[in-house]
Order: sequence, then structure tokens, then C-alpha cells
Amino acid sequence: MPAAKTTVPFSGTKEQEESLLKVIADLKDEKGALMPILQKAQDIYGYLPIEVQTMISNETGIPLEKIYGVVTFYSQFSLNPKGKYQISVCLGTACYVKGSGEIYNALTQKLGIEGGECTSDGKFSLDACRCIGACGLAPVMTINGEVHGRLTVDMLDDILAQYE
Repeated sequence: MPAAKTTVPFSGTKEQEESLLKVIADLKDEKGALMPILQKAQDIYGYLPIEVQTMISNETGIPLEKIYGVVTFYSQFSLNPKGKYQISVCLGTACYVKGSGEIYNALTQKLGIEGGECTSDGKFSLDACRCIGACGLAPVMTINGEVHGRLTVDMLDDILAQYE
């Protein structure tokens, strides 16, 4: 049975808020400002929780629904924080044929999170990606860009322990 789903509470700092307010003030009167504001906001916070979207809405006058629609439409934006260790499992054809789907499913079970989520301690986040160009090592995953290849489900505990 999967672990109970938990969320990481928003914990923005005053400095982050000041940085965001400055970005909004500098850009809000430009045509098409929403995308650059969202990109810079994500750079500041690492993700775009509803609290950040609300600040952007309040400062720009853009309806929150429109901001949320843009954030959820573009894959470059994340509604969830990223973990200290960002795990990405390749689900490209070569990796998938060699079992990356089982690797991905096993990680969701072991970490108690779904794709796009972060563990409640902020240590790990999990995402899927398409081909990373390491097909000869299939199936592969990366952790903060470090490639782990020729994976089996049995190897996952030892690999995760390296990041504890």
C-alpha cells in the first residue's frame, strides 16, 4: 500500500518575496510579461505554488485562473517543489523496452510519491523524461544529472542509499 500522500508546505522567505515583487514591477507593463515573470518566479522559488501565483495575480491584475492555466500548460513550470535530489527516469523507447517503466513504478512505491512530486522531507523528487541519449545503458535514470544505467529494481535501494 502506498504511503499517505503528503505535501511540502510553502516556505517562501521575505527575500524571495522582495525579489519577485521587483521582477513584477520591472516587467508587468511590458506586453507578454506573464511568461518572463513566471520563469523568473520559478527561478526564485524553484517552483510555482498557488501562493506565488496569487502574488503574481495580485500585482499584475492577471486573473489567477489564467496564471494557473499557463503554469499547468507549459511543462517547464512545476507546481511542486523539487527535492534536493532530483530523480528522472527515462521512459524513452529503448529504456522502456528494457524495463524503465518497472523502475519508475518501483520508485513511486519506495519514495511514496507520484511523478512530479517531492518527498515530505524535501530529499527526493521524481519525474519521467524522454530519451537522454544513453540508450546503450538502458534502462537509465539520472539523479541531479548523474546517470545510473543498466538498472534493475533490485539496484534501487543501494542507489538511493548513496544520497541519504
